[in-house]
Amino acid sequence: MNESEFRDEICRVGLSLYQRRYVHGAAGNISVRLLHEGGYLITPTDACLGHLNAKSIAKVDLEGHQVCGDRASKSVALHRAIYAAEPTAQCVIHTHSTHLVALTLSGVWNQEDIVPPITPYFVMKVGHVPLIPYHRPGDPKVGELIAQKIRQMQARHTPIRAVLLDRLGPNVWHQSLSQASAVLEELEETARLYLMAKSTPLSEFQIQELRDQFDAKW
Repeated sequence: MNESEFRDEICRVGLSLYQRRYVHGAAGNISVRLLHEGGYLITPTDACLGHLNAKSIAKVDLEGHQVCGDRASKSVALHRAIYAAEPTAQCVIHTHSTHLVALTLSGVWNQEDIVPPITPYFVMKVGHVPLIPYHRPGDPKVGELIAQKIRQMQARHTPIRAVLLDRLGPNVWHQSLSQASAVLEELEETARLYLMAKSTPLSEFQIQELRDQFDAKW
């Protein structure tokens, strides 16, 4: 995709997330990495993802300085930290998804895995999702903590595609916005299931089957 197509795709995904109540009000943000042009596109600060304008989406350079569009989201430093730590990431989505935020309030499974591996598709499509301790929105320390966690998991050969910010919601990254959206949807649904029924995890034998058959990174 070129820059114009990415702008349209951000608007499409933002509207879809808004219509399905993954975001509300002016919460959440979306970015993409511009491989050919250089820099990043990111939704503007305080923008409603359900009412985005392609021309208003902010463009920042590799150092995060504004190039054009409306003022970039205050989460731009966090997004840049993810891109720096994970070279395969081409987009990042952050939402305040209800069940995931509720999970941080009621208590996650543990700090390294916010929910247990209760379904095969969670293991295959999402994988490990650690909790990032609470910091105020826009705090640059959050990006540093996420980058550290990405590198830790890479060293364990279990790369991650998402983290959950305490009281703020998930950050998900992938090679396309469609893929990132699919991970987000599976993650939110698993959180909802876990809140409804505190199910026991799949057995190690069952997880090993998913590793062997589908190359699950668990």
